[in-house]
Amino acid sequence: MRQIRNFMQHFFNPLHVYCRLQDLGVNAPTAQRMSRAYERYLWRFIW
Repeated sequence: MRQIRNFMQHFFNPLHVYCRLQDLGVNAPTAQRMSRAYERYLWRFIW
């Protein structure tokens, strides 16, 4: 169970989200804004 939690915590980490957006071709400033918004509005409620 701990492994699943660790995986999900890593996968939904704002920095990980930023990196995946970059991999999808989103430019850096836009990816930063999106990951910041994600961190502010979703990440805090998830963890």
